[in-house]
Amino acid sequence: MAEKEKPIREKSIPDYKKDLVVEIANKIKSNRTVLVASTKSLPASQFQKIKKSLRGKVEIIVAKKSIILRSISGIEKGALQNLKKQVGADVCLIFSDVGAFELSALLGDNQSAAKAKARDIAPLDINIEAGPTDLIPGPAISELGSVGLKVTVENGKLTIKQGATIVKEGEIIKENVANVMGKLNITPMKVGFIPIAAYDAEDDTVYTEIKIDKEGALQELRESVGKAFGFAVGVYYVVKETVKYFISKAGKEENALEKKVGGKGEDEGEKNADGGERGGEKKEDKEGDEKEEKTPESEGVEEKGGEKSAKKKKEEENSEESKEKEK
Repeated sequence: MAEKEKPIREKSIPDYKKDLVVEIANKIKSNRTVLVASTKSLPASQFQKIKKSLRGKVEIIVAKKSIILRSISGIEKGALQNLKKQVGADVCLIFSDVGAFELSALLGDNQSAAKAKARDIAPLDINIEAGPTDLIPGPAISELGSVGLKVTVENGKLTIKQGATIVKEGEIIKENVANVMGKLNITPMKVGFIPIAAYDAEDDTVYTEIKIDKEGALQELRESVGKAFGFAVGVYYVVKETVKYFISKAGKEENALEKKVGGKGEDEGEKNADGGERGGEKKEDKEGDEKEEKTPESEGVEEKGGEKSAKKKKEEENSEESKEKEK
């Protein structure tokens, strides 16, 4: 069976397409990083707004898949050819002299707020608070009521009397919810260039899955640090991050121990003090009793007794002298 002949292209390739192929190839050669980003569901107004904010930092070229593939095929760089697998419909090429991941982070920082559409995934809990609106009475009353909002009419405008959470994070946004958010000018979605893959000329490597979520990464880092800290404390691993905790803990335990030991010492001191006071009181009582016993009358009796014994002594001496004389 004869092979099918390839159809002969009757029309020549337009010059602007040839020029675009050459331009893309030159930019790939002259820049460190070329990043393939999706522009799907990105409104033209948001595209121009983001492009303007990135001016001077990056160069952006939007082209068809066939032109991008032809541009890459004309460059003899080993790993660059792997980038062709990542090129699809609704993409653009972003050129820069910064690294692939730094460029991806830059795109993430320059996303723009947008209204939600039906079947979008809610990026967070969407709460509508009570308060006045610019909506006039009419079909809007039933529309707001269909998502759980209680409204009333004040000064010719609708006022939300009781707020509600109309959709939770991760849920698919229903059409009626999207319509209500649109009328209330709520823009919960983030739109921008979504990184698909990038080629880094310095590393000669194609990186995929380079979408960077800074907030999510920081949250994961905080959780990891918290777990690591708890583990280090549990195994008594002393480093500059844990030494403050160990010192603080030791100080608290020291204070608790001092209170416990010092409380017993105070109790014993109080007992000794009470015993000393009581002993002093008893001693004073004895001395007082002795003083009370020595009354003036008893002292007089003692003096008289002393005089009698002195007279008796003299009489005895006189009697002895008289006996000696008689002899």
